[in-house]
This record gives sequence, structure tokens and C-alpha cells, in this order.
Amino acid sequence: MTDMLEMPRVHECTVTDCGYNHDGCHAFAITIGQQNASCATFIDTSAKGGLDRVIAQVGACKRADCQHNAELECHAPSIRVGPGQDIADCQTYQPR
Repeated sequence: MTDMLEMPRVHECTVTDCGYNHDGCHAFAITIGQQNASCATFIDTSAKGGLDRVIAQVGACKRADCQHNAELECHAPSIRVGPGQDIADCQTYQPR
């Protein structure tokens, strides 16, 4: 199991329509979904949420076929989130 202090950070998010993204992702942790490595934490809203002093971490990853995924935990040093096949996808995803 990954120690919480070692959880990968969301280094960059370019999805401006997400309520957690204002000068960086401010969700405490995000989940990467199964389809298209989508950011399952994405919320399309103009309201700004999250914690101002927090830079998001990857809390869970459902893409078991990603080379950075071990036991549904992300082991990449950091990730980038941006538009892809969905509005917000993990750009760090790499198939095994």
C-alpha cells in the first residue's frame, strides 16, 4: 500500500471547467476512472471548491492496465490532467 505522503501529486491540470481547478487542482485527492483514464473527480461547475492550500494527489486509479498502476494505486512521480477522449483525462496514463 502507498503511504499517503508518497501519493503522486497532480502536477498540472489544464481543465478550466472543473470546480477544483483554480490555479491548480485543489481537490484533496482525485480518482482516475476506468474509461479513457478519465478524472472521475472532475465536476463541471463555475463554483470553486476544494482546499486552497492543497495540491491534489492521486487517491485511487481504476486503470489497472496502466504501467504506473500497482494494486489500484498510482506509482508515477506525478501526473498531468487535461482534455483527452473525455473532458478531463490522466495524460500520464501509459498502457502496459
